[in-house]
Amino acid sequence: MTTQNVTLKSNLIVIFTIVSVIASLAFILPQYGVWTKTLNGKAQLQEAEYTRQVAVLEAQAKKDSAQQLAEAEVIRAEGVARANKVIAGSLKDNKEYLQYLYIQNLEQGSEKGNKLIMVPIGLDGTPVPTFSVDK
Repeated sequence: MTTQNVTLKSNLIVIFTIVSVIASLAFILPQYGVWTKTLNGKAQLQEAEYTRQVAVLEAQAKKDSAQQLAEAEVIRAEGVARANKVIAGSLKDNKEYLQYLYIQNLEQGSEKGNKLIMVPIGLDGTPVPTFSVDK
């Protein structure tokens, strides 16, 4: 074999290799683009599902919190109702103490700037006031 034949064969091998690489790239690059877009789409879908799950869990937490607050308010209201019954029972036949509380409240109101005009005593012994509040 001559050097020209060896050089020609080498050149043909190089050209064949270059053409093979270009053909391979022409086939592989579009598929790589599709593959990366598929991965990006799956990642976006997972992110959307995760975001939805977080929103559902936050809504459930708000609902649970609202239910707990409502139950606490009911318990508090029941306690206030029981306390009011106890207070009402202890004040039922105690007119003197009620008059004392009434007068205390009148004095506290006048200290806060309420104007008070006393009217004659009512039938049950309780003073009947008329308030004029100027602020």
